[in-house]
Amino acid sequence: MKQVNIHEAKTHFSALISDVADGESIVIAKAGKPVAKLTPVSVEPAKRAMGYDVGLGFWIADDFDEYIPEEFEEYT
Repeated sequence: MKQVNIHEAKTHFSALISDVADGESIVIAKAGKPVAKLTPVSVEPAKRAMGYDVGLGFWIADDFDEYIPEEFEEYT
């Protein structure tokens, strides 16, 4: 893991962000002591648990699967 001081981080911020985007983590130090860490952000979508929408008022009409009249057949 690369460590840089605050002045160097300010001077080369764009290059550091490029390194982080490539997966590298960088520690920023003040007077040689680590004070912050730049790390890549995970872009994985959150997983939803089953039953998440229970109780939100979802319903299906009683005639949902009934015959479709001929005048609407062309739209199916």
